[in-house]
Amino acid sequence: MIHIIGGGLAGCEAAWQAASCGVPVTIHEMRPVRGTEVHRTDLLAELVCSNSFRGDKLDNAVGLLKEEMRRLDSIVMHAADVSRVPAGAALAVDRELFARAVTQAIHDSPLITLSREEVASIPATVQTEPVIIATGPLTSPSLSADIVRLVGQDHLYFYDAISPIVLAETVDMKKVFRASRWNRNVRPTVDSRQSTVKSRKMCGTDDGEGDYLNCPLDAAGYRRFYEALTSAESATVHDFDREKFFEGCLPIEVMAHRGEDTLRFGPMKPVGLVDPRTGRQPYAAVQLRQDNLAGDHYSLVGFQTQLKWGEQARVLRLIPGLEEAEFVRFGMVHRNTYINGPAVLRDTWQTKDDAALFFAGQISGVEGYVESAASGLIAGRMAAALVRGETLRVPPRTTAIGALGYYVSHADPRNYQPTNITFGIIAQGESPAQVPRDRMERKLATSKRALQDLEEWDRRRQDSVA
Repeated sequence: MIHIIGGGLAGCEAAWQAASCGVPVTIHEMRPVRGTEVHRTDLLAELVCSNSFRGDKLDNAVGLLKEEMRRLDSIVMHAADVSRVPAGAALAVDRELFARAVTQAIHDSPLITLSREEVASIPATVQTEPVIIATGPLTSPSLSADIVRLVGQDHLYFYDAISPIVLAETVDMKKVFRASRWNRNVRPTVDSRQSTVKSRKMCGTDDGEGDYLNCPLDAAGYRRFYEALTSAESATVHDFDREKFFEGCLPIEVMAHRGEDTLRFGPMKPVGLVDPRTGRQPYAAVQLRQDNLAGDHYSLVGFQTQLKWGEQARVLRLIPGLEEAEFVRFGMVHRNTYINGPAVLRDTWQTKDDAALFFAGQISGVEGYVESAASGLIAGRMAAALVRGETLRVPPRTTAIGALGYYVSHADPRNYQPTNITFGIIAQGESPAQVPRDRMERKLATSKRALQDLEEWDRRRQDSVA
């Protein structure tokens, strides 16, 4: 029996993988017995920030990581594929359909038991039954304190923020235009009746429509928006220099305080977009991404914020097309908690001091939905191997999923921050002379080799078990 604390992306993926190996699992999920400051339902794997799983092509590292997970029978990736919504070359999902798909799969598994309860401390049974802590960034205070006691040091932390969502029918379509950046688009064909998704074509063609609503700003409009944003009142954190924000998820007002043009090179960058009414690239642009399959909700891409709700309405309605927008959800900020992975973890996601205790998900020191689920995938398989008395073999560092585990366990612990997957942390298998000079060719070659190495690792693992 394996005990998994937390029913988020990592916890559900770990449970699915362990059960697929024939090992019984109990997931301990505290909702709805005890809620959190950001969750709204009691569904497993509820997405509380963006609805985007980011890029879905093999020319980026997170796209490679997704494809590796698909080939390892990831329940998170299957649920994402069957609940996806238009998002250009990215993978975005209908939040509710996604969570329901994962929840249903967990309920239907004969080897997975779901226990709705708060676990206030690390179970004593960790001595005889492996435990995977996958409580995410919103770990309850009591369990968090017990983890600190166990690892012998305080958690690190950073602040994370959530983007606002608007009602589609309140967007002024006369002022926005539909397009995907650079006309990049992915339109997969997925059979929702299949239980797994092993592989599929990673690239698609644009249909001429585009998957984003784009709100164009001219120079004067951008300056009005910038001035309103930088003078708006925040709801919680005021000292931008002292508080830690994850660089990949900075609130827009924090970015704005770094310089007037920062947003134009960030979430409001206009590159790759041409307004069909002018035939020109706008000075700046805000993109709206479909948030559910019904198409009645759109989220502001990259517009996570901690402004007071009244201030959000005032400032965001300065964006062309959003003057009369109705906000289904305002942005908010919450604290994320994570351990210092390199000081605590092995590349198997086990703790260095206790082989039967694993960490997975954001609390383990990764950042991002896909990375969290990937850590759960390997932790679940490793915990199952431990129960079955098998040798624990992790994927090679030439794969994205293997590189992630290696980085989390081997980076410099003195200044550690959660990381997304990047090509930079994936080991190169060839000599420098064999590496393509062209940047795109180099990325695609890395992905091709990674998938080959993953297949070989999985084949050897299965042979050793047989």
